[in-house]
Amino acid sequence: MTHSGRDQAGSGFWKTVPATAIALLMTLLAGQAQAQTLAVLHNFTGGRDGSTPYAGVTMGEGGNFYGTTFAGGAYGYGAVYRLKHNGSGSALTPLYSFSGGSDGGYASARVTIGPDGSVYGTTSYGGKGYGVVFNLRPPAQPCKSILCPWTETVLHTFMGQSDGAYPGYGDLVFDKAGNLYGITTGDTGIDAGTVFELTPTNGGWTQTVLHSFTNGEEPYAGVIFDNAGNLYGTTVSGGNGNGTVYQLTPSGSSWVEHLIYAFQGGSEGAAPFGGLAFDASGNLYGTTTGSGGTVYELQPSGGSWTFTLLYNFNAYLGPYSKPTLDAAGNVYGTVFGNGASDGGQVFELTPSGGGWTETDLVDFDGNDGFTPVGSVVVDANGNLFGTTSRGGTGCSDGCGVVWEITP
Repeated sequence: MTHSGRDQAGSGFWKTVPATAIALLMTLLAGQAQAQTLAVLHNFTGGRDGSTPYAGVTMGEGGNFYGTTFAGGAYGYGAVYRLKHNGSGSALTPLYSFSGGSDGGYASARVTIGPDGSVYGTTSYGGKGYGVVFNLRPPAQPCKSILCPWTETVLHTFMGQSDGAYPGYGDLVFDKAGNLYGITTGDTGIDAGTVFELTPTNGGWTQTVLHSFTNGEEPYAGVIFDNAGNLYGTTVSGGNGNGTVYQLTPSGSSWVEHLIYAFQGGSEGAAPFGGLAFDASGNLYGTTTGSGGTVYELQPSGGSWTFTLLYNFNAYLGPYSKPTLDAAGNVYGTVFGNGASDGGQVFELTPSGGGWTETDLVDFDGNDGFTPVGSVVVDANGNLFGTTSRGGTGCSDGCGVVWEITP
């Protein structure tokens, strides 16, 4: 075997280094290489387990994760699944397959675990053609078979009028009283989005539209609450045409919209498809998909908000989901199209010396996943969990995966 001059120079260098120093350096390098381990917990097959999981997973109790797929399932309109992971193995169980009829179809958003322990979510299609809000409950009697479908109840069917249409990627959120809140991306009347509330009433649910966007704004991500009961969210358009961050404040029987920030485009990003997350100090964190894709922070100060750009990925398509913060203040998320193979990546932003250091935890290569859309979740041990919308080895076209990253 021949060596280049560069290799020979390197060999000469190593001859001058003490063996103990070499051993220590090799140990450190090995520790860095093993710092993050990616494991595929499930390869979707396009069958009853589903295909194309745009949404990330939701963490439940007892090592259970819940999620949705946009396609696949028994009828091709997507599915809801539970994945049980105990550290040494994982097993996915389909809970429900959408038929594309009155029960809904094409679920894009994460599910929410309600106060009663059952599963709540939305579909982008079905019902009257504009999507539904649904609830899934386990069978009343213990299941005696491998496939034991849960029971679906449709809480609201969107009519595509003033009540909204196409809830899209917006996660649902509960308030302390047990009411549900969510968004729609548009309606047939004004072609803009809405923020709505569902209130349990006499065994059913009553929908109230809290706000209708009238200037072409489209909210794709769900809303979140602050400690005072105000709602926050993003729109991909509106403002200067590059998207906005907004606040909704309750005022009597109505809600008042306040513009927090209008994106300018350029290096700070544009089109915030992803939602928002609070840190312990009440600062907001979010992402943008366009103009390279960014992570940003908004700090409240004297009745206004100060925008700070944390990082620009220079990707052709940036994060589609909201960021996730751990207890130490690190920020995690996914980038749709970036990394060594342009198949997307999982990133970590760490505060360092008054700035932020970005680390690519994983660059997806296709076999282990491709093009992640959903957000990540972090467990108590610092393990990360999420999905990719494509890739994997479960079907010939790559139907997506559920993954885990272990530090």
